[in-house]
Amino acid sequence: MDILAIVLQSILALAFLMAGIGKTTGSQMHVEGFKRWRLPQWFRVVTGFVELIVAAALIIGFWEPSWTAAGALLLGVTAIGGIITHLRIKDSFKQTFPILVFGILTFILFFIQMSDLADFPGFK
Repeated sequence: MDILAIVLQSILALAFLMAGIGKTTGSQMHVEGFKRWRLPQWFRVVTGFVELIVAAALIIGFWEPSWTAAGALLLGVTAIGGIITHLRIKDSFKQTFPILVFGILTFILFFIQMSDLADFPGFK
């Protein structure tokens, strides 16, 4: 496995493990964020579970690279949704920047591991 992929995979897994835990447990920061974005709180919990699933897939991906590709793809779609949410309410660039960076890192990881996606369970 490429060193860049391992570094990106580690950063993203840790970041979204923490974000998913924060969203599902109802940390004040995430609750206020979803209020500001005018999104229902149940969607915060769903988003948190998606982030936890992605983090788990990225962790499994250390042993089975196809999981990294699948997790990165799901995370990339989630990041696009986050970027659209920030743009929809006209958040500042400073507020949009973190999800934009995570989205770019996610797609870099996906393109590194893309060839492994064909080996994902159920795709064979």
